[in-house]
Amino acid sequence: MSYFLKQTKVYGRVYLQISETVYNKKTKKSSNRCYKKIGYLDDLASDKMPDPVAYYKEEAKKLNAKRNKELEETKARKIGEDPTRNFGYFIVKSLYNTLELEKELYPFKYMCDFTYPISSLIEALTYSRIVSPCSKLRTFSEVIPYLYEEYDFSLDQIYDGLNYIGGEYGKFIEAINCCIDRKYGRNTSKSYFDCTNYYFEIDFEKDDRQKGPSKENRPNPIIGQALLLDGDGIPLNMRMYPGNESEKPKIRELIKEMKEQNGIKGKTVQVADKGLNCGDNICDALLNKDGYIFSQSVPQLEEKEKKWVLLDNDYEEVRDGEGNLLYKIKACVDDFPIRVTDGKGRKVTVKVRQKRVATFNPSLAAKKKMEINRLVEKAKGLCHSEAKREEYGESSKYVKFVGGDGKKASALINQEKIDKDLKYAGYNLIVSSETNMSKREIYRVYHQLWKIEDTFRIMKSGLDARPVYLQKRESIYGHFLICYYAITLLRLLEEKVYKNVFSAYELIDLIRGFKLFKGEDRNINLTKKTANVAKLCEMYKFNADYMYLSSSQTKKLFKLKYKTKQPLH
Repeated sequence: MSYFLKQTKVYGRVYLQISETVYNKKTKKSSNRCYKKIGYLDDLASDKMPDPVAYYKEEAKKLNAKRNKELEETKARKIGEDPTRNFGYFIVKSLYNTLELEKELYPFKYMCDFTYPISSLIEALTYSRIVSPCSKLRTFSEVIPYLYEEYDFSLDQIYDGLNYIGGEYGKFIEAINCCIDRKYGRNTSKSYFDCTNYYFEIDFEKDDRQKGPSKENRPNPIIGQALLLDGDGIPLNMRMYPGNESEKPKIRELIKEMKEQNGIKGKTVQVADKGLNCGDNICDALLNKDGYIFSQSVPQLEEKEKKWVLLDNDYEEVRDGEGNLLYKIKACVDDFPIRVTDGKGRKVTVKVRQKRVATFNPSLAAKKKMEINRLVEKAKGLCHSEAKREEYGESSKYVKFVGGDGKKASALINQEKIDKDLKYAGYNLIVSSETNMSKREIYRVYHQLWKIEDTFRIMKSGLDARPVYLQKRESIYGHFLICYYAITLLRLLEEKVYKNVFSAYELIDLIRGFKLFKGEDRNINLTKKTANVAKLCEMYKFNADYMYLSSSQTKKLFKLKYKTKQPLH
């Protein structure tokens, strides 16, 4: 809960009230409610109070200070009352030790005037995000005290720290990249790129929180996030941007930034979906002596190319061990036209040499046809009920709206559009600069894009990166930097330490499952034994069956380091 001065325009006048943000544990959402009504700004201004806004902002600040003091007292009581602790995050802490991130982040102490090490704050917030993701207020009062190690930060220090690291988030990404490259190396022969966005529980646009095409189809303001993964699926870079900006230029910016920061001279093959496929991105990749593998929408191709995709000739069938058809694939190499922006900002057509790989997937075709039929049935029902235009949602693409006042309109089913989508169901096209790469290899590399989609899924669901309730731009970026650190460490564990024995999802469950009852000289193990817990404990020579754990045994886990040249044994 926090207090702030809310200014609302009512018929041209500004109305002031002090509001408080409250968190609902059942809905897991925050909302604002009025704490104190003040009045209209023009009525409040007087000789005694020349600036009512500044006066009541100060009052809200005092209320927050009082609340923080009470929370710190509550925190102290909770630590004494509830001795249950999570110690599963030693898995991540050991990687933090291995990377020597604390040493890498130490110089930041001299860049800011904090009385505490910024590395410790990043550690506490990263571990908390994995152990129990929630608001910063609850992280301070409930999660940090629940960690086995003690981290002593006030709520104000957490907010100030987030504000600082968010303002410098590019430097912190560079720091962790330096550690990863030094200890494990990087596979930059390929890079996977995609963008997503996150919504905010606010009504009006502010700073980078702008209304744009939301991935969740929500009307709220959003902020964009561009993410770059290396060839092993480990995050390599991140860029935040306003929600109303196009995502297409971001791949050029991040690839350039990645190469400059890491001194990469060789060729990098950029892999992205059709949302990032445009002439300027293709041209930029070729000018920088890089390659690309992009998908392309079949219905948007020229007629000659559509016919080639649909023609059964030359398709090679790929079947599983039981003879079931997995997919069909064919390829051709030719000079194809693309539209690029010239030096004067004009669009011109140029031809580039490309390998085009067409595929047909029967499972995808069946799924796509089912989705189309579902939307068509929905559209038919809404047409009969004379529903409002906005009620159609995605099904509106199969409807023709005729006349009406914009609220209710006569609607007809667009059979031509339905037939067209059904015809292309299951077909996909991949375009690539890699003319010497086999069609199956291009197909395989492109389909590794699931890793970046999975990374976004973990950030949004497993780490609860959304919705975001922070107000300041820098604090918001700080929140996403912590999420970036968390998913990067999880992916490193998954790929480099455990060699895919555990997935990132399984690692999160493992970390959250290790609990103990903290005593003065020994701890009681509250961890529920599962197959994965047994497997992990065997790796660490740690007996999960023990009821009692000495403090020295537990502390030893938090001092571990992983081998960097070979998998953990």
